[in-house]
Amino acid sequence: VTYEGTNQIKDTKINRLVHDYEIFSMLENENISTMYDHFSDIINALKGLKDLSTLSLEDLLGSLMTHELRMNDQTKNEAKKKMITLIASKDEESNEDKD
Repeated sequence: VTYEGTNQIKDTKINRLVHDYEIFSMLENENISTMYDHFSDIINALKGLKDLSTLSLEDLLGSLMTHELRMNDQTKNEAKKKMITLIASKDEESNEDKD
């Protein structure tokens, strides 16, 4: 009881951690590894206070890294499309100047 606290204190800690878990999101300046460490801290604290079913954090990390790669590819593709649009716009302007 001295180390873990009373049931009311444990419930309060669990509620705070569950809230942190529910609103968890990746920050703009955060990479996957840092985000994973932050997420692991929340999960491990919850595991210490509450009996949770086994979570496969390695699978989660792999999925998140795959998602990050896809998002990077999507960003690169959007940048290429903008560049092509810009080049096409410049070509149209130069054709209008010739006319």
